[in-house]
Amino acid sequence: MISIGVSPAIGIGQRALLVLSSHGNVLWDCVPVLDRKTRDRILELGGIKAICLSHPHFYTGMVEWSEALGGVPILLPQADLAYVTRTSEHIRPWLGDRYEVLPGITLHRLGGHFEGSCVLEWEAGAEQNGALLVGDTIQVVPAKGWVSFMYSFPNLIPLPAREVRRIASRVADIRFDRIYGAWKEKVISSKARESVARSAERYIRRLES
Repeated sequence: MISIGVSPAIGIGQRALLVLSSHGNVLWDCVPVLDRKTRDRILELGGIKAICLSHPHFYTGMVEWSEALGGVPILLPQADLAYVTRTSEHIRPWLGDRYEVLPGITLHRLGGHFEGSCVLEWEAGAEQNGALLVGDTIQVVPAKGWVSFMYSFPNLIPLPAREVRRIASRVADIRFDRIYGAWKEKVISSKARESVARSAERYIRRLES
């Protein structure tokens, strides 16, 4: 997997992640700009089969990325299409809670942050133990081994306990050992599945106390 960022940072400074697989490559989330050097490097690596995004805050630039890389399909959950500000024939809506992008690479719609907020399951990640790419659908926090769940991170608006309980239940059915967040320092390198369960339990307990 390759991390793609912009320096100096633009906006909130998120990164994109390029997942490499024998079935083709997938771009997870987008950064706002794409230069020729980065495009050429991606093409050298075999290009990409699909662009997948965690939530609408990272939709900026997705059409430009698709067109620059040959009209790559942009897979968006039907639930968040209203947030698309630039339409494109390359946008491919999908329905439901699960969508297999390529063998071993699957989108899961968890909701919460947005109705269509997603994570990407990469079965071969973390040395075949499974990795979850989360954007900020699940937010890796500064305390080591912990995550949080918010309706709005900039405005510090929490999700209700019932939503966190539902998200935790969905994640419990996914096999993964590592989490990659939307920023380079936001990683839980091992036992991430347990971290999500423990964090959800703490979050719910505090809301309901």
